[in-house]
Amino acid sequence: MKRNKEFLYNYLNAYAPVAQETEGQKIWTDYITPFSDFIYTDAYGTSYGVKKGTNEGSKTRKVVIEAHCDEIAWIITNIEETGMIRVKRHGGSDNMIAPSKTVMIHTHKGKKVRGLFGWPAIHTRKKYTDMGYDQHELWVDTGLKDKKAVTKAGVEIGNLITFDTQLEEIGDYYVGRSLDNKIGGYIIAEALRLLHETNTKLPYDLYVVNSVQEEVGLHGAKKIAKHLQADLALVHDVCHNTNTPKIDKAKDGDNKGGLGPCLEYTAQNHRGINKMLRKISKKHKIPVQLTVGSMGNDTMAFFMENTPTAILATPLKYMHTTVEMAHKDDVQTCIQMFVIFLQELTIKNIDKINNK
Repeated sequence: MKRNKEFLYNYLNAYAPVAQETEGQKIWTDYITPFSDFIYTDAYGTSYGVKKGTNEGSKTRKVVIEAHCDEIAWIITNIEETGMIRVKRHGGSDNMIAPSKTVMIHTHKGKKVRGLFGWPAIHTRKKYTDMGYDQHELWVDTGLKDKKAVTKAGVEIGNLITFDTQLEEIGDYYVGRSLDNKIGGYIIAEALRLLHETNTKLPYDLYVVNSVQEEVGLHGAKKIAKHLQADLALVHDVCHNTNTPKIDKAKDGDNKGGLGPCLEYTAQNHRGINKMLRKISKKHKIPVQLTVGSMGNDTMAFFMENTPTAILATPLKYMHTTVEMAHKDDVQTCIQMFVIFLQELTIKNIDKINNK
């Protein structure tokens, strides 16, 4: 297996629940270290590598490419005397898909304990068709006999829980949990690797950022955007592949897998950067799609610091489930778009976008 493919599997299979992203972040940071002039990690775990530029002129420009490394999770609220564990959502976890899924409990001491979301058999429920339920009706079963046994295993209030499915390939798609947005961490890391291996000289300093806690309010990106005060930020996240049943295209657009990343046109996405991306797409015959997208991603963190920002979004089927699907071609196309954008970005472009 090639090193970059090995990195993809190791990184996406690593656990990175919101606010406890260390395991996944270490794999990511170790991978980009040979391609970076230096590495920085802040107090809450956001990491970045820096590729120093030639920095001609009187002022050093800072350009960011960014993704988030955290994955949706659950947090333990109570352990009952029977040993059943009560939880609530930690990030945008979906109540509806939880029952019968196996999980990993991440203890405060770093131990992992297996469990599963239980649910009554169809024969025992009042109605065969009852599908609606609140998150507080869910429970995790570890197979241990009572509360004493569960706590002896290291499980405590406040432990985080993730689903434990692993990355695989089905047809033309990568499939697994946490492609939102660890696939983005893979994409920006690969962009940095390709710039390094082609000995590309950039006229600005490039910051390759993998932020934490996006799923609970963009916290990592907010901190790093304020810290860096960059001149431009191109973010990666996922958007919805809407070509499945039960999605309203009038509301969510018509985004397909295999036709390239999406450019988003919400208010925080800078029209000048989107214009550049569309020119690159046309010039290099790289497919992209247009969508309205979301204001709930890390572009908002840079926008609030007056850093011109835009997003390249990979269309994703079944977001926030255990079977998120990203088309392999879209992943490669997105890497290509990042690389060419960074190679063709000039100081003049940066200053024009900043009205200087």
